[in-house]
Amino acid sequence: MSVRLMIDHRKKGEAAQRHPEKAHRPDNPIARKPEWIRVRAPNHPTYHETRKLMRDNRLVTVCEEAACPNIGECWSQRHATMMIMGEICTRACAFCNVTTGLPHALDADEPQRVADAVAKLGLRHVVITSVDRDDLPDGGAHHFARVIAAIRAAAPDTTIEILTPDFLRKPGSLEVVVAARPDVFNHNLETVPRLYPSIRPGARYYQSMRLLDDVKRLDPSIFTKSGLMLGLGEERPEILQVMDDLRIADVDFITLGQYLQPTVKHAAVARFVMPGEFDDYAGMARVKGFLQVSSSPLTRSSYHADSDFAELRAAREQRLRTERGATEMK
Repeated sequence: MSVRLMIDHRKKGEAAQRHPEKAHRPDNPIARKPEWIRVRAPNHPTYHETRKLMRDNRLVTVCEEAACPNIGECWSQRHATMMIMGEICTRACAFCNVTTGLPHALDADEPQRVADAVAKLGLRHVVITSVDRDDLPDGGAHHFARVIAAIRAAAPDTTIEILTPDFLRKPGSLEVVVAARPDVFNHNLETVPRLYPSIRPGARYYQSMRLLDDVKRLDPSIFTKSGLMLGLGEERPEILQVMDDLRIADVDFITLGQYLQPTVKHAAVARFVMPGEFDDYAGMARVKGFLQVSSSPLTRSSYHADSDFAELRAAREQRLRTERGATEMK
């Protein structure tokens, strides 16, 4: 079971203030979703059990926060998703539904509470993400490391996947997180370089690429992962170039999913990418050498994270056996 949880400190009635930086932007009407995007309303008994479990533990999930279309499926399998360092982000990305503003101080007890929840739930694989914390000198790197260490102590058999910010202008921060030795280091590029100024204005494409490259330089044993949202106006050659850039950085796992517009104040969907196109991109990614690929309209970066990690590890072992066999034959 994989869980991605977010501890939420917002007061009731603050939802209207989630995106103050977008309040004066013109509205972008939300396009009607095609049939292949629509999902059934969740009604499985386990879904309601998972929801109660989150409430009983005072946890609010990213699944709800981002209005994820997979919530019914995932919660029916007791998969919910984990965000640390609060719920207020210092960035204002055009695609993201997380609250923007000045974050609260870090909760020193959070690492242990997260670890206790992981142990209590008996998780096989856990995904930990966070908001951007540009207000912190280390971008939250030491807090990530403390959470990883606490989980290792409380649930030593649980594999840990992290989805981090870019640690832009935070020298030494990446080294702190890598030294904590997560099993998977995920950092999403989100879109192609041309669209960064409008979609991800607070980030820099080559900083994100350098981050992923440096993870493998610091510890080649850590699996690296990144993802793109499609349907924001990117072109096919740009997507293929990003794949090549990721392979140059020796990234193991790529995810591709359809961008869905959270509100009328967010970036509009340029188009809904057909399922067959996602299949085509998956084939191209495998040819380019990724160990694992998840590509479909409903794919999200942590979708099926536990089973994907098992396949990822098996794929690396198979590749190593093949390489050893080729060496022995020479």
